[in-house]
Amino acid sequence: MNLAHLSLAAPSKAIRVAVTEPGASVPDGYTACEIGTNIEFKVERLATYFFKGWSPLLEDALLVAGAVEFCDMSLARPTRTWARDIALTVPVHDLERWQRGDVAAALKDALDYLTGDRWTLDFVQRRGAAIPVGQQLFALEHPAKAVIPFSNGLDSCSVAELEGRKLGHALVRIRLGTHDGDMRRKERRSEAFAKIPYTVKGDHKESSMRSRGFKFGVVSGLAAYLADTKRVIMPESGQGALGPALAALGQVYADYRTHPTYLRKLERFLAALLETDIVFDLPRIWNTKGETLAAHVDGCTGDKASWQRTLSCWQQSRHAGVNKKRRQCGICAACLLRRMSIHAAGLTEPGDTYVWEDLSSATFEDGASPDFDRAKITGKMREYAIAGTLHLDHLAGFRKATTTQTELGLHIFRLARACQLSHEEARSNVDRLLARHEAEWRDFLDALGPKSFLREWTA
Repeated sequence: MNLAHLSLAAPSKAIRVAVTEPGASVPDGYTACEIGTNIEFKVERLATYFFKGWSPLLEDALLVAGAVEFCDMSLARPTRTWARDIALTVPVHDLERWQRGDVAAALKDALDYLTGDRWTLDFVQRRGAAIPVGQQLFALEHPAKAVIPFSNGLDSCSVAELEGRKLGHALVRIRLGTHDGDMRRKERRSEAFAKIPYTVKGDHKESSMRSRGFKFGVVSGLAAYLADTKRVIMPESGQGALGPALAALGQVYADYRTHPTYLRKLERFLAALLETDIVFDLPRIWNTKGETLAAHVDGCTGDKASWQRTLSCWQQSRHAGVNKKRRQCGICAACLLRRMSIHAAGLTEPGDTYVWEDLSSATFEDGASPDFDRAKITGKMREYAIAGTLHLDHLAGFRKATTTQTELGLHIFRLARACQLSHEEARSNVDRLLARHEAEWRDFLDALGPKSFLREWTA
């Protein structure tokens, strides 16, 4: 059952965080989040955001995003409920703007909805000077028509390719990954929006990290503003954008990180803050990841194997290495969706792509590479794999299950409003997406054979 709103009542955990300037004291009862220590702006990265429209207000916005991330990771969620009370105080340069009613209300609305917590936000005047802008400002070689958040994921690779065919150089990539991949140092200096311009450090006590949707949304929105365009192309396909909200399992609050209902709230916040409209567009929302990948490969005139170099895995590298080489685990929800989608697109990958090389094995343990350290196959990893499998299976049965019809109808109602569609159009789109996902999932399981441990889990 999706307890998206039930768990908002009576939170049993709370934290108060004060973002402080270097050397400043912390009020009693507050957790300190010091600028320069817990939130550190990287000068080289930030320089790639220094366009003509840069102002201290944008530095404020990045600081707020970093502070939200710090709060989110610093307090573990309750064991029996979801919500927490989070009070956050942030020093800002443009205090008048941040204290304005429409800005404050839209920010709280977006954060409450995204994370499932109850946020109280307060802003004070920042005393230190804004980060100095270098003498040489960035300027795009070609006028931008849209920006696209770009990680090293399968959807971002495919959608960047598909949208790039239409927009060419007018599509600007915003690199969101924590690693530079194949970018050389010289390229990082010359490319706009080359990396997230700050890092957040602290005690990681909570893993759900729903605030990532705010972090990436704010960075993408600011990049669009600086590139003088109003459109942010979100690369998620339908399962990624809608699936986590539709098929939430157990006592977990629905995941809205790239869902249209959350993106509309984020748009309202950015419009109030920046006094200009930024639109988040999901061009592949009614398609499966497999359909998006197939479209990418079918019409690609360049590197058709680029998708093979993408990463989908959620596991940390220390849990997914074989013979000291990094692999993707192959059994988390993201990896399973990837493998299903590659199968649906009629493609294959090298056998050593995943730790779990053989999903047709009769047991979970036997599916892993013979060279994988068996001591790392823990009960927690097994539970992680089961959860990912059941999520995809639950989504495959969502359209027909009698127990989910009321929930599905309410979701379609909200989706229609967020996407400015009629109820009939929204229902038709969702039905088609879920039917396609179901067909791809069933075909994937069939291809694994009747003895696969995945078949046993979904029986």
